[in-house]
Amino acid sequence: MKFLKRLFKFLLITIFVGILLVVGTVVYKVYPIYEQYTNEAKEAIKNSNTNTFKKNLTSYLYDDEDHLLTELSGNGSKIYLSFENIPENVINAFIAIEDRDFWDHEGIDLKAIVRVSWEYVRSKGEEVHGASTITQQLMRNVFITKEVTLERKIKEICFALEMEKKYSKKEIMEFYINNIYFANNCYGIEAAAQFYFNKSAAELSLNETAYLCAIPNSPSYYDPLKNIENALPRRNKVLSDMLTNEMITEIEYNRALSEKIELNVKEPVEIKDYETTYAIDCAIRYLMKLDGFNFRYSFFTAEDYADYTDLYNQTYEQIRTELYTGGYTIKTTLNKEKQKLLQENLDSVLSFNEDLDLNGQYSLQGAATLINNDTGKVEAIVGGRTQGGNTYTLNRAYQSYRQPGSAIKPLIVYLPALENGYSGKSMVEEIDIDKAKENPDDVLEMTGPRMTLRSAVENSKNGVAWKLFCEITPETGLSYLQNMNFTKIVPDDFYPASALGGFTYGTTTVEMANAYYCVANHGIYQQTDCIVSIQDKYGDEVYRPYEEKEVYTSEKTDEMIDILKGVISKGTAKKMNWKSTVEAAGKTGTTNNSKDGWFVGITPDYSMAVWVGYDMPKELDNLYGGTFPAEIWKNVMEILVEDSEHYTFQSLTELENAEEKYYPGRDGSEELSSGYTIQNYRDDHALADEADELLQKILEETDPSLRETYYQQAKNLIDQIYSQKLKASEKAKLEAISDMI
Repeated sequence: MKFLKRLFKFLLITIFVGILLVVGTVVYKVYPIYEQYTNEAKEAIKNSNTNTFKKNLTSYLYDDEDHLLTELSGNGSKIYLSFENIPENVINAFIAIEDRDFWDHEGIDLKAIVRVSWEYVRSKGEEVHGASTITQQLMRNVFITKEVTLERKIKEICFALEMEKKYSKKEIMEFYINNIYFANNCYGIEAAAQFYFNKSAAELSLNETAYLCAIPNSPSYYDPLKNIENALPRRNKVLSDMLTNEMITEIEYNRALSEKIELNVKEPVEIKDYETTYAIDCAIRYLMKLDGFNFRYSFFTAEDYADYTDLYNQTYEQIRTELYTGGYTIKTTLNKEKQKLLQENLDSVLSFNEDLDLNGQYSLQGAATLINNDTGKVEAIVGGRTQGGNTYTLNRAYQSYRQPGSAIKPLIVYLPALENGYSGKSMVEEIDIDKAKENPDDVLEMTGPRMTLRSAVENSKNGVAWKLFCEITPETGLSYLQNMNFTKIVPDDFYPASALGGFTYGTTTVEMANAYYCVANHGIYQQTDCIVSIQDKYGDEVYRPYEEKEVYTSEKTDEMIDILKGVISKGTAKKMNWKSTVEAAGKTGTTNNSKDGWFVGITPDYSMAVWVGYDMPKELDNLYGGTFPAEIWKNVMEILVEDSEHYTFQSLTELENAEEKYYPGRDGSEELSSGYTIQNYRDDHALADEADELLQKILEETDPSLRETYYQQAKNLIDQIYSQKLKASEKAKLEAISDMI
């Protein structure tokens, strides 16, 4: 008996010590965080007002001249319901299913906190889930990130306690019910009622109320538009809990259970113009980044890629809702005139084919993306042909992934080869691809007709690209695309066929234009978009440009540009007949059986990618990169560069030499005279140097029309020189050869 007493006493002491250890551990970990977040919560709640808790706010998108592109609104009504106008069944439903002690607690449920703390210690930090009060949920929706961590739970508690000090229970319930998410861009019960049932919340039946109140627990799973049945078991639980808490009678309960859910969904108004849909995509992706989403561009397995894609799509839709209801003001670089120019030329070139698909849209389609090389931003984007005066929802420029053909070679074969010791003069071999496919292990020993690497690029020799790609390895070649955020490079792409653009999924005109912009930008990559500003509902700027990174060395991109100039002057794009005095470089791409045609090219001012093909790939006679895509590219680019101040590609070395040549090592802001800086001096002499090159061309040119063009270009450059002395000197040179014009 004494032994049992001693054992019982020992167990009590052990349990007590264990409890102290658990409490001590929690306090040790939690208190510093609690103190930090309490101060943060006090400040945030103090500065809050009723507008802080209004979710259904319109967002606005503007073009580069501050003209409104569109207004973005959530589905359903934007009417904010005061507490008095919220149906009693709605309030009771949420209390029954989410927080039965809502009217009595001070913002937190102590029993739930103890349970969460115990689970945290028991699982060594792995488990931090637990029931939150309605006040905590409101704080999570408004002030706190979605990440599930112990710190977030502590933050919820701190904010909830401060919230209940400032606002009444009725106000908190009002904020909660107007704030909560019901899927499909619906925030608040009124929005949900009007969207799903085409009636006001006051008109909802008990059955409909319980069904809607089931959705916020997991909006993606309980989404009525995806599977109306998913929410029924939880609707039943809502009704059961309301009955248990004597909020409804048994008769009402049984009647509601027996009723069917019959949706009467309002069809949302779709935004169909290409520039706006792209701007929305850019804004969503940036807000995903701001929210902490981890974008990935390499994957271990097909399953890994599929899992990531599911997560991406789910997050994308969540953030889309935030954009549509968050009251953002977004300014873009999209240019109305350039958009019109790009659309009209794509429509014109493809107008020869008016065959229709089963959906009534043109079968033959195209897409194009234009980037300004000074800013790295998209200024125009076309995702298909105009039909009946309208464009359509599918924006092929960023949504349709197509095989890029040989347009990909400079990025994954030839630039990597240059980086690994090759040059344009290096001798390479055109091997037999059929034999290479039959004997993949013998590719590096295969031989064939020899030519320079420059000639292989200009004439798009597939055998050369295949062998070089095997030599540098697909892993190395494709790593450059992954480094430039190509989104659909998957494990099955790491094979020789990718050298010719034979990918599992492919790429878009946005990704291709962005990659060629990287080449034009001397190997420095910056993810493109069309955003210059995103202000939140408080007017605070939240947008910061994407970080730059070096993908290729400047020396090799400058050499690649020089090689790609030959594609246009004497290679596969020669027939597009580029006549402008502004230099251009680019690459054609054609897939097997002419199912896809590409031309991706650059001038000193712009990078542009053009794709032509069918949505359901099929052969089209005469579709090559050098035909319809090159024609669209040329027609647009010749107009864009008419007034360009840049006629030649300048290497990074040349740009750096300008500083070394004119006051080397001096700060550009230093004044040489009142209001005239060293940078002004450098800019003036750079204009003069470019004008001198044109004057030399006049002396060498035999074509009178070209001499006149060079003369006018030189005159335009000289007119921009600020220094009167230098301007006079250059004008004298111009006058000296004026008799040749």
